[in-house]
Amino acid sequence: MSQPHPLVQSLLAKRLQQDQALLAPGVYDALTALVAQQAGFEAVYLSGASIAYTRLGRSDIGLTTATEVAQTLAHITDRVSIPVIVDADTGFGNALNTQRTVRDFERAGAAMIQIEDQTFPKRCGHLDGKGVVPVAEMQGKLRSALDARHDKNTLILARTDAVAVEGLDAALERAERYLECGVDALFIEALRSDEQMTRACAQFAKRVPLLANMVEGGKTPVQSAAELGERGFKIVIFPGGTARAVLHTLQGYYASLHAHQTTRPWQDQMLDFDGLNAVIETPQLLALGQRYEIGEKS
Repeated sequence: MSQPHPLVQSLLAKRLQQDQALLAPGVYDALTALVAQQAGFEAVYLSGASIAYTRLGRSDIGLTTATEVAQTLAHITDRVSIPVIVDADTGFGNALNTQRTVRDFERAGAAMIQIEDQTFPKRCGHLDGKGVVPVAEMQGKLRSALDARHDKNTLILARTDAVAVEGLDAALERAERYLECGVDALFIEALRSDEQMTRACAQFAKRVPLLANMVEGGKTPVQSAAELGERGFKIVIFPGGTARAVLHTLQGYYASLHAHQTTRPWQDQMLDFDGLNAVIETPQLLALGQRYEIGEKS
């Protein structure tokens, strides 16, 4: 993997200086990232949970590896030109593992790398039964992550899951300690109410970009990016929404195909052969290939 283009990384840092919140939809492969870019999004969020859902067909309970995420990330950044925020779970180990993760993800093109303070095996932030590591251990991981990056425009996002484990006050205190390490953004996971969201923004919004995580059916009240931006959040993600929408569509498609033994009843809800090739830009790719045919001059 080659080093990412620095302009893509710096785009995110500059974008976060604007007043309007950045809405980054969840993606899990190059195709979903491409469609998100074509829809006009300025950045995307590579969801660790969605990689587990789609690549493994499993739950978000710490089963994915750093290598699997890095490979997925590299395919995405090779295909799109917008910044990618990537979920690095717990750093996939201790502080030294976290350094390797950051280096690998940075080489794969990450614009922002998210590291959380859960114990291993971690689990989805909106599942019950989580645990968190000691504050000092997480601070060590964050310092190691900051030291590992080659470019300061590769942003480090610190996430705490302590709301569910230790309560809001402890989570806010953890966020303060993580901010002291020099991280570029904060993510206080699974805030339970408007009141908790207001408290988090009151404490941090004017000092550092805050991320709001919208999970359909999760712990946090789902709001629009505009509403969350007015509260003070600078990054808004809907990390699993894409996988849930695709799964719902696949259930309907497969049920129809099984019942009718043909795709004919479903064809008005799907792209045809030419439509798919238009999205993935097959004509442009074939034209590019013709330029490199033997004997053709540049």
